[in-house]
Amino acid sequence: MGWARDLYSAALHLVAPLAWRRLRREHALTNPRELRLGQVPETPAGERMLWLHCASVGEVQAARPLIEALLDRYPRHRLTLTTMTATGAERALALAEARRDGRLVHRFVPLDFPAAAARFVERLRPELALFFETELWPNLLHACHCCGVPVAVVNGRLSPRAFRGYRRLRPLMREALAGVDWLAAKSTADAERFAALGMAPERTSVVGSLKFDITCDDEAREVSERLRTRLGERPVWVAGSTHEGEEALLLAAHARLRETLPEALLVLVPRHPQRFEAVAALCRQAGMPAARRSRDEWPAATAAVYLGDTMGELLALYGAADLAFVGGSLVPIGGHNLLEPAALGVPVLTGHELANFVEVAEVLREADALVEVADEAALAAALARLFADEAERRRLGEAGRAVVAANRGALERTLEGLARLLPAK
Repeated sequence: MGWARDLYSAALHLVAPLAWRRLRREHALTNPRELRLGQVPETPAGERMLWLHCASVGEVQAARPLIEALLDRYPRHRLTLTTMTATGAERALALAEARRDGRLVHRFVPLDFPAAAARFVERLRPELALFFETELWPNLLHACHCCGVPVAVVNGRLSPRAFRGYRRLRPLMREALAGVDWLAAKSTADAERFAALGMAPERTSVVGSLKFDITCDDEAREVSERLRTRLGERPVWVAGSTHEGEEALLLAAHARLRETLPEALLVLVPRHPQRFEAVAALCRQAGMPAARRSRDEWPAATAAVYLGDTMGELLALYGAADLAFVGGSLVPIGGHNLLEPAALGVPVLTGHELANFVEVAEVLREADALVEVADEAALAAALARLFADEAERRRLGEAGRAVVAANRGALERTLEGLARLLPAK
């Protein structure tokens, strides 16, 4: 074991009690503790396995086109999709159940202890391991190397903030990245940050963002159409992937909007399901009690808020709206996927906290397909202006959809790079 990874592993053992306490708070459909120690079922002899690891629900959703493409490109393989969080697990299980062919399975990723990582890889026996975005676990990468499993980092990104953190651990990251056979970076800036941590440039390609290859399936479109039909002609805006401290600002903006547009409806979709109850209480405190989708409640004609407290429906809810605000951007989170509403032709609004989507935001800005606001007052004003200007809403929506269409192709470039590690057969 390299000295940097030796120190890292020792530190992990010191914080293990804290990790176990966090795991006990998770509310996944299935979460046997032994999975966190790498005790997954062994892949049967003769069965061919691929492995893709995503951190949480946002990464699972972003990886969905890649998941489907891998299963199509490698029809003789099964795909194990691992997640770190319970919310990611729920989304992964939903994708697996929707396929109904048993070729997509979910497991929790083991904690990155040396023995757990080695046990996991030895039992799973994948022919190819893929880590999504910034999921760089040194002992898992080392276990793949020891077992002869080729490794790719796909949709690789390092925000400036993440880079600063990793840079403090440069010896550890240099050793970890030595086990990566191919890095498919989202942008030149991301590739340069990985190189500064020790990733070999000759094993790096800039392929673009997989988020531009987003698709909306027929089922989601049907849900959008039914919602829009039932909501009628009233002005509707969705605030998606919102965070603590942000919902209060959004409700304040909505109250301002309803002073001049009293029939306006806010569809509020918190990022984390464990906060659904708290957000419902916040709506009541703001004098706008919310109808809750999880309870099959429907907003009355005079209702101000519809709470999207379900999982996996954000795209469908965006598709039913006139305008979409993407959360995590009025508070210092770094933003979320601006391309989801843009791909549907829904005008996109956001705050200025966009550290996680700098490149995407810049592309949308260049096409004049993004409305940015500084605070709740500016958001209320922007909403009122856009609801009064149908032509501008149409222009923004068409511009956003065109940006997504023009930047597609990262998926195919990623698959071509992966084929060099594991030819389709």
